[in-house]
Amino acid sequence: MNEFNFNIPQNIIFGKGSIEKLPGILKENDSKCVLIISGPVLDKIGVVGKIEEQIQKAGVSSEKFTGVSANPTVAECEAAFEAYQRAGADSIVALGGGSPMDVAKAVGILANYGGKVIDYEGAHKVPGPIVPIIAIPTTAGTGSEVTAFSVIVDEKRHYKLTIFSYEILPKYAILDPDMVKTAPPSVAAACGMDALIHAWEAYTSRAASPFTDAMAEKAMELIGKNIRRFVACREDEEAASAMITASTFAGIAFAFARLGNVHAMSHPVSAYFGVPHGVANSVLLPVIVEYNAIADTGKYEKIYNYISEEKEPVKNFVPEMLAEEVRKLNAQLGIPAGLSELGVTEDKIEVMAIDAMKSGNIAVNPRTSTQKDIERLYYKAL
Repeated sequence: MNEFNFNIPQNIIFGKGSIEKLPGILKENDSKCVLIISGPVLDKIGVVGKIEEQIQKAGVSSEKFTGVSANPTVAECEAAFEAYQRAGADSIVALGGGSPMDVAKAVGILANYGGKVIDYEGAHKVPGPIVPIIAIPTTAGTGSEVTAFSVIVDEKRHYKLTIFSYEILPKYAILDPDMVKTAPPSVAAACGMDALIHAWEAYTSRAASPFTDAMAEKAMELIGKNIRRFVACREDEEAASAMITASTFAGIAFAFARLGNVHAMSHPVSAYFGVPHGVANSVLLPVIVEYNAIADTGKYEKIYNYISEEKEPVKNFVPEMLAEEVRKLNAQLGIPAGLSELGVTEDKIEVMAIDAMKSGNIAVNPRTSTQKDIERLYYKAL
């Protein structure tokens, strides 16, 4: 068993209508001006407006930055930081999926310590606490509300850089099932699979521990029972509650156990071709499941039983069955079968493999991988 330790210093609030607790949180933190960081769609459909109303109830002023894209860039972080300075803000509400939260974390660093986003690339380069962030997820997928990572695209390098520091954890996470009901089916599917893969890779990681296994197992159980229902109908209260809870549990699991080849390989796909993170992960998953099968320690059968539609545990299980079950699930959710359907081309495979090998997730993947292995996996995933 690996040595392990854990500390979850955040205040995590779950419940239907829990965004109504936002005014109390702002008063508790003596906030005077809040910058809302979100995306254009959430602004257009009125979700940002709902948060503005809650902030007004606290007697606090607010400004918004809604220029965050699906794969946020260094330039977007700099623009959001300029908005923070113009507003004279002292705290941040990160509203949306992982992208606004990643940008919020970067802005929180720059607000307290200055410099450039790339100055903090890598591990433990943030010197101390950052601006208070209140994370409100509107997707059941990334788990960014409970992770110490900010992943940002450096467009000059076509590279997804990672900032890792426990100093950048949001101070609060508000998990309101009503907030995830606005996601369209395609987003619900991609984000739900992303959450599943967070739990899955944390579970099979060589850095896994009994603590992360417990969080990952519960996340996979909840997702397996509810992802199909949630994609079919976001108004399903029980499914929405299960998915947002599972997403957070999965985020806690991978915050301590890290991930694996799926995430290491998906980041370059997004950086070079703009493919949404959850979609890239989902397409890569069955290929990596097959690759890692010879390293299975018995966890594959447990995962199969979590995600299968069968009501009774499978008999005569063999690891190959798991990859086929993933392909079936992807098809049910409308996930493409191959990377070529997403515009990924062979000419970038070598450079993507080079970038993937820079990820710390490669080191904890259950099966050891070389650059040539990664290239072969990309070709297979096309």
